[in-house]
Amino acid sequence: MSNRTAFDFHTLPLRPAASITELGATVVVAPHPDDEALGCGGLIALLRRAAVPVQVVLISDGTMSHPNSRKFPPAARQALREAELQQALVELEVEAPLICLGLPDSKVPGEGHTHFQEAVTQLRAVLWVAQPATVLCPWRRDPHPDHRATSQLVRAALTFEPAPRLLEYVVWAWERAMPADLPQPNEATGWRLDISPVLNQKQRAIAAHRSQLAPGIIDDDPTGFLLSSEMLAHFAQPFEVYLEVM
Repeated sequence: MSNRTAFDFHTLPLRPAASITELGATVVVAPHPDDEALGCGGLIALLRRAAVPVQVVLISDGTMSHPNSRKFPPAARQALREAELQQALVELEVEAPLICLGLPDSKVPGEGHTHFQEAVTQLRAVLWVAQPATVLCPWRRDPHPDHRATSQLVRAALTFEPAPRLLEYVVWAWERAMPADLPQPNEATGWRLDISPVLNQKQRAIAAHRSQLAPGIIDDDPTGFLLSSEMLAHFAQPFEVYLEVM
């Protein structure tokens, strides 16, 4: 973070793994398949070790990682990525069924979009049924547009009482955040969670997303997305970062 001196994730206080039990039943909202493992796979695994219920809600259809593939047209890409997510949840020992909203990858509707309120209604219904004590979503200014839109959807959906606690996890802010994207003074409290007891489990969950890892299994789209080794290194650390807006 040498070029982003305003905020450094590495200096946040470290909380012990056992502290996660205070979160209670948790819903993790993921923009794409793999965000759940990258951003909070360790927390999920720790919750499940403590027998705390966890449910994952997938926002997008995940089809734009390899948009030019003919071997894997959109429906096949969607099925593949959902299957990879299901395997990741097996690795994390999540028992609750995966919920998929199926919104368009790269075009998740944010505030002001024609379909924003429709998506909010969908998500609110899911959260109302789940009645979680805590909801996790991407950091509100995580650089990927779908991540920002997902955060907006979650915050707009949490209008019922009692409102769950909202924690925000970091994915692309590790790599692409500009200073204005990071938490500003007095905006949020942040902390690191010690996930060393379940780090190997998290790595297995990440590895389940085979289409996103080199060499990949979608081999007919050379412009397709793969997670870089530099990006993956952030998620091999024995901690995860969480932010809570004050």
